[in-house]
Amino acid sequence: MEEPDLSSLCHHRVDSFCLSGLILRNIVLTTRHGGAPRHCFVLKTERCRRKQSPQGMGRKRGLFPASREFWEKKPLLIQRDDPAVATYYRSLFRLSDLKSLCSRGMYYGRDINVCRCVNGKKKVLNKDGKVHFLQLRKDFDQKRATIQFHQPQRFKDELWRIQEKLECYFGSLVGSNVYITPAGSQGLPPHYDDVEVFILQLEGEKHWCLYHPTVPLAREYSVEAEDRIGRPTHEFTLKPGDFLYFPRGTIHQADTPPGLAHSTHVTISTYQNNSWGDFLLDTMSGLVFDTAKEDLEFRAGIPRQLLLQVEATAVATRLSGFLRTLADRLEGTKELLSADMKKDFVMNRLPPYHMGDGSEFSTPGGQLPKLDSTVRLQFKDHTILTVGLHQDQCDETQEKMIYIYHSLKNRRETHMMGNEETESHGLRFPLSHMDALKQIWGHPAVSVKNLKLPTDEEKENLVLSLWTECLIQVV
Repeated sequence: MEEPDLSSLCHHRVDSFCLSGLILRNIVLTTRHGGAPRHCFVLKTERCRRKQSPQGMGRKRGLFPASREFWEKKPLLIQRDDPAVATYYRSLFRLSDLKSLCSRGMYYGRDINVCRCVNGKKKVLNKDGKVHFLQLRKDFDQKRATIQFHQPQRFKDELWRIQEKLECYFGSLVGSNVYITPAGSQGLPPHYDDVEVFILQLEGEKHWCLYHPTVPLAREYSVEAEDRIGRPTHEFTLKPGDFLYFPRGTIHQADTPPGLAHSTHVTISTYQNNSWGDFLLDTMSGLVFDTAKEDLEFRAGIPRQLLLQVEATAVATRLSGFLRTLADRLEGTKELLSADMKKDFVMNRLPPYHMGDGSEFSTPGGQLPKLDSTVRLQFKDHTILTVGLHQDQCDETQEKMIYIYHSLKNRRETHMMGNEETESHGLRFPLSHMDALKQIWGHPAVSVKNLKLPTDEEKENLVLSLWTECLIQVV
């Protein structure tokens, strides 16, 4: 995917959230007027020159040479002395925002957790039911408790805009949590996460310790005991405007230094269950289904009492042969059947950022497409095209269909909330429409009459269906 130009994301004359390779290049908001980092590190903290941004970080475009060096491998810290950056970061979320948010009906557990690290363990201090700001502030001041606000992008427009762009870039869900910790306190014990983590320091200061992973690229969250993690590999203090990245599996803990000021930071995270292993699990079932239709060996019954056996050596040898057959077949496969990953992503991601009522995503506009029209795809980054089995058929004659799902009508209020109900939005076409759809997806604009379909009626019906879902426009 081409690196997007996201310089329009923020104000204060900064190049906001330009992305490089596989990591955020300018989440640190490099200003157009300089503002070189105070510190950055790969394996240790190094002082960067003040008259030159490191490795092209001040450019709006261009790949960041270190992106592959950091992503999924090691932490990146960038600290800055830049008032404009600090001011912008503070605008994302403040402690003072909690009063108005609580008045909108926040609930313990769902929206807010109150916790504190006591003797290396997390102590949850949640009450029942609705959160009342005065009680929340009392726990914060008197019990020195950390306030964890879940998924603030549901309410804070700038975080919505940032995370929506990141979901387009990564092709993976992007969540966030805000942590507000009083001075001289710590909210969570040492632990590691199953997500790639980006930290933006918004208010106050936070002292961090990172440790060598015990489970690199971990697939689940886990708390680690102090006596297991050894000495920190990195130790530093974040100030407003500072940025930190570390891969999933990185053991970490953070506390607010003693003093008068609290600390507020937002954790932006992505790539949960988004590994090659997850993708294999998602696509292998469809590949086996297709192969079994054509290969008699795959349809043959397993040996009698196989499920009762303890020894698996003979079975493993047979399965190895099946896997080699699948690998050979995979080499020539053009369309993989995705069981869940693609659909789950597009169903649960943020809708496009917009101001106003968002009617442009629910009501088609412009001219009605006709046979003599030229059309172009819009909202491509919010649309997936996948091949799946006909969902209304359940017998052995199940045919493949093309499914187009989009997130234009998704609800921002339910983003990353887990148990909230979501629904899919999209279209279904016969597999014979694939070449025509690839024309629309692969070209800046395409003439309707030149679509690779046998009849003019099919061409018109295809573009009309896409136009009705606001996915194309007449140019």
